[in-house]
Amino acid sequence: MTDQAELSKEQRIMRAMRKTLTSIVRDTAPRDGVPSPFSSETVENIRMCLGLISAREAELAEALGLSREERPRYADETPASQPLQFVSPSTKLN
Repeated sequence: MTDQAELSKEQRIMRAMRKTLTSIVRDTAPRDGVPSPFSSETVENIRMCLGLISAREAELAEALGLSREERPRYADETPASQPLQFVSPSTKLN
């Protein structure tokens, strides 16, 4: 991923807003049967904001010529490609 110093001001703002919103959602997620502190309207507004942030981040990445692989992925997201391991002919595989 691109270093923080190489990111534009708008990219840094988008990243900070996304991280802040997702941290708030994660910190206030209902646990052990406790209802969510957010109204359904607030939840929808958060989703809308995250969608707009994501769309703008994609536009900025496309404008910079970044491919999908260079953008952040969720940890459980399956990568589009798999790395290959090359071994020399003299190396014995187990």
